[in-house]
Amino acid sequence: MAFIYYLTQIQLDFGALALLPAECERIGIRKPLVVTDAGVRAAGVLDQALAALGTLPHAVFDGTPFNPTEAAVRSAVQVWRDHGCDGLIAVGGGSSMDLAKGVAIAATHDGPMKTYATIEGGSTKISDRVAPVIAVPTTAGTGSEVARGAIVIVDDGRKLGFHNWNLLPRAAICDPALTLGLPPLLTAATGMDAIAHCMETFMAPAVNPPADGIALDGLERGWGHIERATRDGQDRDARWNMMSASLQGAMAFQKGLGCVHSLSHSLGGVNPKLHHGTLNAMFLPAVLRFNASAGSIVRERRLARMAHAMGLGGCDAEGTEIADAVREMNARLGLAPGLRALGVTEDLFERVIDGAMVDHCHKTNPRLATRDDYREMLAASM
Repeated sequence: MAFIYYLTQIQLDFGALALLPAECERIGIRKPLVVTDAGVRAAGVLDQALAALGTLPHAVFDGTPFNPTEAAVRSAVQVWRDHGCDGLIAVGGGSSMDLAKGVAIAATHDGPMKTYATIEGGSTKISDRVAPVIAVPTTAGTGSEVARGAIVIVDDGRKLGFHNWNLLPRAAICDPALTLGLPPLLTAATGMDAIAHCMETFMAPAVNPPADGIALDGLERGWGHIERATRDGQDRDARWNMMSASLQGAMAFQKGLGCVHSLSHSLGGVNPKLHHGTLNAMFLPAVLRFNASAGSIVRERRLARMAHAMGLGGCDAEGTEIADAVREMNARLGLAPGLRALGVTEDLFERVIDGAMVDHCHKTNPRLATRDDYREMLAASM
């Protein structure tokens, strides 16, 4: 049975940041905790958000790490409690938004974070007591501003997913102006994250025609504008389209993701310094080839339909053309040629496979991977 659910209120355009006070009033947030990171503060983007808040009382937590951790969630919860906050505004990329969602859980629910993790059966334990979140993305990739989930590294070192519709931000303020100063390499890595979301969710076997349509349109926008946005960060049209591709990828991935994400989640837990979007870009070619023989992929010509959205001439039964196109795009964008260039070594494979096999994205891939399959995908991505 198809389950289709879209409820987030989204503001998408240049200047949308000015709507922040009105959105706080609409939701009933009187004293927000603004969750961000040191890089967003240093870039001056946090100052723009605080200026938009005007006289609204607020507190700030800017200690979000590269990959959100349970320890950082606890630190932010302490700031929340010290200042008597009643809502959250996440200003940043996926890390800040995921950390804010972690705070929304931990500030209102008892017990360690793993209690509420999806693979621990904790999704249904996340109640409507969660604190309301407003998401203000400053990158165009993760799409967490319109997603019901968050990824947090818990105290035992696992990188776990937390999913519940109560975690859906009550408002997403998507202002492409906040991405104009994003450095080229980060533009490329976050952009490939958005493209991976659109591609993986389109390949996922669940039935959700609206998600498929949103994903294909997002793929066309992302693929058609990522090089322009990377080459010229001030290209407003490219930035607008990348912001749209990002939120479209996440609107679509309620349908499910797959092996790209089970691998990147696991490897990101093994080495939290690795960027999630970059890992998705590295794994995507191997997973495309692995998925090419899946029944739903073949029956519904899914690779061919993605190739059309990407403006490619076609795609063979092995997925070679589309996989090669992704690899070539990575190279043109200046991303690493493979995992080895990121410092990944073969001795990590078994730990990564352990995590991938139990990741919440493992079973939503169109073709169920074995340990040997994952080992081959890892080797092909080196």
